[in-house]
Amino acid sequence: MRDISLPKIYELHTERLLLRQWRTSDLHAFAQMNGCEKVMEYFPHPLTSFESDAIAHRLTKIISEKGWGFWAIEEKNSQKFIGSVGLKQTDACLPFSPAVEIGWRLDSQYWHKGYATEAAKKSLEFAFNELNLKEVISFTAKINKPSIKVMERIGMTDTGNTFNHPMVVRNSPLHQHVLYKIEQVKLIDGRGA
Repeated sequence: MRDISLPKIYELHTERLLLRQWRTSDLHAFAQMNGCEKVMEYFPHPLTSFESDAIAHRLTKIISEKGWGFWAIEEKNSQKFIGSVGLKQTDACLPFSPAVEIGWRLDSQYWHKGYATEAAKKSLEFAFNELNLKEVISFTAKINKPSIKVMERIGMTDTGNTFNHPMVVRNSPLHQHVLYKIEQVKLIDGRGA
């Protein structure tokens, strides 16, 4: 008889943050965040609660199946949900697929505190030390300077390969994207070894 076992669900800890599986209690805060024009400035449009919940359920399912993905971020001191960060397989329609991407989205009240950088570094440490990935990529709209700064702070470099995102309308200022990458390094506590 074949042994059928569920994968280990990884939780990652930093000094201030817990990267964990999603909870039903996260949905309201996630929907408020995704409905905020400020948070969604570099996305095609803010999301409805229904759209936001569908994303959260999809992210939960991926983590349940793989053990990792785009985790919910919890601020340890307050135990509040503050956003999402993590890793996922890129969509097949993207010109550089297959690849594993890193991404983040935080509620605006938690911006400028270093949380995105802290959580992303921990995700990269996991990608290289646990998953043994050779490379991780990230991409965003060319005009999204805040996300580009996070990419650079976590050691990613611009590949110089801009591309038109196939899921963004052509006349949108968000159509042209930049592609960043980082190659495998052994990371310990967010620092190169």
